[in-house]
Amino acid sequence: MLIQAREGMPVKAVHAGRVVFADWMRGFGNLLILDHGDQVMTLHAHLQQFHVEVGQAVSGGDTIGTVGTSGGHESSALYFEVRRNGDPIDPQAWIARR
Repeated sequence: MLIQAREGMPVKAVHAGRVVFADWMRGFGNLLILDHGDQVMTLHAHLQQFHVEVGQAVSGGDTIGTVGTSGGHESSALYFEVRRNGDPIDPQAWIARR
């Protein structure tokens, strides 16, 4: 899911979890991955900057970074994905259950 947003807008965790990855990755730019347990992870890409570190626990609503254009995008946006057991799932359905 690609969400258009102004550069510098805060990106918040949708559910409690732990930061397992926060680094640059080709095609994603600055990528942050949260592990929420139960084999569920959320991916947040094209970030301008990170506000958390690998290993850090976060609560739902915590600011984890800011929207940017990293990864080659011409306009600022947040790429958001939810994965269960490594497979992508419908992010809207998963968030609605939280």
